[in-house]
Amino acid sequence: MTPQDLVEKALSLSRADGCIVMADETTSANLRWANNTLTSNGVSRASDLTVIAVSDGATGIVTQEGVTGETLEEVVRAAEVAAAGGVKAEDRMPLIAPDQLAAAGDWSAPPAETSIGAFGEMAVELGEQFRTAELGGRLLFGYASHQVRSTYLASSSGLRARHDQPTGYFEMNAKSGDFSRSAWAGVATNDFTDVDVPAVAGNLSKRLDWASRQIELPAGRYPTILPPSAVADLMIYLYWSSGARDAHDGRTVFSRPGGGTRVGERLSTMPVTLRSDPSAGSLSCVPFVVAHSSSAETSVFDNGLPVPATKWISDGVLQSLIQTRYSSRLTGLPVTPYVDNLIMDGTTDGPDLEAMSGATQERTLLLTCLWYIRAVDPQTLLLTGLTRDGVYLVEGGEVVGSVNNFRFNESPVDLLGRISSIGGSERTLPREWSDNFTRTAMPPLRVEDFNMSSVSQAS
Repeated sequence: MTPQDLVEKALSLSRADGCIVMADETTSANLRWANNTLTSNGVSRASDLTVIAVSDGATGIVTQEGVTGETLEEVVRAAEVAAAGGVKAEDRMPLIAPDQLAAAGDWSAPPAETSIGAFGEMAVELGEQFRTAELGGRLLFGYASHQVRSTYLASSSGLRARHDQPTGYFEMNAKSGDFSRSAWAGVATNDFTDVDVPAVAGNLSKRLDWASRQIELPAGRYPTILPPSAVADLMIYLYWSSGARDAHDGRTVFSRPGGGTRVGERLSTMPVTLRSDPSAGSLSCVPFVVAHSSSAETSVFDNGLPVPATKWISDGVLQSLIQTRYSSRLTGLPVTPYVDNLIMDGTTDGPDLEAMSGATQERTLLLTCLWYIRAVDPQTLLLTGLTRDGVYLVEGGEVVGSVNNFRFNESPVDLLGRISSIGGSERTLPREWSDNFTRTAMPPLRVEDFNMSSVSQAS
């Protein structure tokens, strides 16, 4: 059966007051290399069906892989049993009607797919870079992933919506022959036609050369230049922590002392805008809510709700938090659902990373990326983590060597108030969150007094 047939049959089998059904068809391809040699490749396929039954305001949710026409009724009945044994959901709302949906996609089209062929031209360039690296005494390691997911969403209200989402990323790590130096770079992509392998490899070679001189520095607060990748990792965590319900309940950094949220407060004196937009070109994402379960930030009752372009921070002022229809009633703020991309804007003519470094005269750290990021205190959104694969010292507008790695302790909200320079935004790949969130565009930032809390032995 086609995914559309499964969805329609599941709805026809339902005896619940309301029913929402989602079919997710996913194909994935990957390529891996190490020591200047391709080591593995593969293609996989997954078919998942989610049935959400609504009975007397309670929900029952069952997700199962590989559902067939013969096993479909078991899934539907299991969801109904779960709903019958549950309590009324506090976020219960009328199901979204078809006339509320602006962009529904082509319901009748078959699922979109990928294959190992997605890496065709890139793989040829990769082979050429293996030979170049070998001659230069460098070793290249890395991973490329491409996934295409087609989601079919329908409900007993008559809603029918479909979306195809391509997601790809390319990561490369270069090491010196004796493994004493390491550098990383990553690229987010939709189809790999825009991955410039020679440029990535050339940048890594330059960074390995920078690391030929090693400088030991103690822990402390340093002026620090964050590349777009590191900015993305910090801003994604800020975004994931910006649920309106938790803020309204006094649980997060966005809670106003005495009650309510901090919407309307200035977080930065710089013209910083943090926004999401489902129609943002190469960062485009699903334009309606797809919620397989409910949480403080999502509601299954909102499935199919149109997702608007939203400014979370506008010119330095907190403007919106992630809202469901239910949380919007509690907070009195507009409905602003979660969006699967994130864009940070500063000035349109801002410097790129190289220009920002070149304009730096005082002793400043230049990071490559962050990893192992964890929350220390949700009330301030204090995060900790490690630098990785190259921390460089900039003096007099030039990189003069690499320094040891550090553990950092910083709040991305507090950090917004200490930005001294902001560059132009570009599409980037977060290092820490690349498995979960790849659609980002961020600028490089110069931040004063970035807290390197201790020296790390990580490499």
